Amino acid sequence: MKRIWWIPISMLLLTGCVPSVNDKTEVLNTEEEVETAIIPSMQLDAQYYRTLLPYKQSATRGKIIGRLHSRYDIEEAENGLLRLSQNQFSPDDYYFQEGQKITDEDAAAWLGRASKDNPAGLNKEDKRTDQQKKAGDRPPAEILAHIVEQNYLVKTNENTIRLGGVSVGLALNSVYYSSADGLSYEESIPQDQMEQEGKRLANEIVKRLREKEGMANIPITVGLFQQSARNAIAPSTYFAYGVAPKGNTEVADWKAINEEYVVFPTSGTQEKYREVDTAFLNFKQDVEKYFSNFTSVIGTGFYQDDQLREMQIDIPIQFYGAAEIIGFTQYLTGLVMEHFPENVQVEVSVTSSKGPEALVIRKVNQTEPIVHIYD
Repeated sequence: MKRIWWIPISMLLLTGCVPSVNDKTEVLNTEEEVETAIIPSMQLDAQYYRTLLPYKQSATRGKIIGRLHSRYDIEEAENGLLRLSQNQFSPDDYYFQEGQKITDEDAAAWLGRASKDNPAGLNKEDKRTDQQKKAGDRPPAEILAHIVEQNYLVKTNENTIRLGGVSVGLALNSVYYSSADGLSYEESIPQDQMEQEGKRLANEIVKRLREKEGMANIPITVGLFQQSARNAIAPSTYFAYGVAPKGNTEVADWKAINEEYVVFPTSGTQEKYREVDTAFLNFKQDVEKYFSNFTSVIGTGFYQDDQLREMQIDIPIQFYGAAEIIGFTQYLTGLVMEHFPENVQVEVSVTSSKGPEALVIRKVNQTEPIVHIYD
């Protein structure tokens, strides 16, 4: 394992705030089962949920790999659902647990096509006749790609914990790829069709969840996630969410979500990208002036409501000397402070064929960045 150097910009040495080994945890009982749950007392940041221990995995976790096209979307389908869940379930009051209500059998059936053998399938039934198949007619597109479930628990007056809310993310195909009847093809799904079908699916899943034990009066948040095409180089995002209040079997009050990831430098001509793209290109050019023996500088910006919130920059390098790494990292940190506005969180990751070499993090309005050098 690599050793980590913690470095502030001024002295190239940093002391970080590390939780004490004596931090206490709360040990509580759950209402649904006779078992003990441990809640860590340390919360790393106000935006992070505390997680119950021992950690329970969702039954649908393993199915996400084969159903989403890229690792970017796999991560964002879960992280984006965590983010939108904060609108309903505050990290100050709720504890996180991976979904426990949708079983492995549920997921396998729901994600399939509806048929005589699988009446629970949520994707449209293939009703083509043999003659239509021979004529080359395509089956209907499968719009539902994956289901992500997250549970949010609250502490009761009896010093126990109970389920307080459920969030469900529906990953929807924007492009449907299929190999059927010896043919391979792809079909683009219009945004309005994807949204309409997503809302229909949301109501059906809420209805099914209500039938499960203990779910009759639990608020359920549902987010609609637009899965990217296979060749996408940035994550996609959730584009709408709604809530089914206690006892309701339908999602009400749908709200649009205005989020997107943009890769820099960008060829886009939209005005909202221009200033950031110019800053990124200037940063890139200054890096190239100092060190030219690396392959590329790629940035991924996260926008909310048309405003840049975060920028992640990846820099693969080809040199390995310790002095070079330290000098390069020091120089990079200065460029981060110079080129990017204070209201944007910036993270720069430097890697080589050996693995991670350095990490620079400048949080919003932070005057002293966090710098890690791996040795």
